[in-house]
Amino acid sequence: MKTILDFLQTVGLFYLATTDGDRPHVRPLGFVMEHNGKLTFCTGNGKAMYRQMVANPKVELSCCDGDNTLRISGKAVFSTTAESQKKALDVMPELRGIYSVGDGVFETFYLDEATAVCTTMSGESKELSLSLT
Repeated sequence: MKTILDFLQTVGLFYLATTDGDRPHVRPLGFVMEHNGKLTFCTGNGKAMYRQMVANPKVELSCCDGDNTLRISGKAVFSTTAESQKKALDVMPELRGIYSVGDGVFETFYLDEATAVCTTMSGESKELSLSLT
């Protein structure tokens, strides 16, 4: 997981795809952290992204560092706790302008049943581990 977390933090911007019915929606994200052994992301529960993940939790994340493309597919599982919110705000203090612990809006989620594949520009692919070990 460290390789994946480092990759996402280094590129700084990655894209999350959800669906609304049969229509895909892709949006940029810039926040990720490790929490309780999982890659954890955040959003607000008033956003379309949140509603789409509740209706259909299957998502895919993608990013590129210029040489390699990383794709992570999985099922979004909401894991919001005061502890996860506090850690997210500590990891990215800029979020404090939008969210606060226990505000009823701030949500954290991780990807369950996830697979991660890194592909080079020449087409060589390898699966990366999402576990801490």
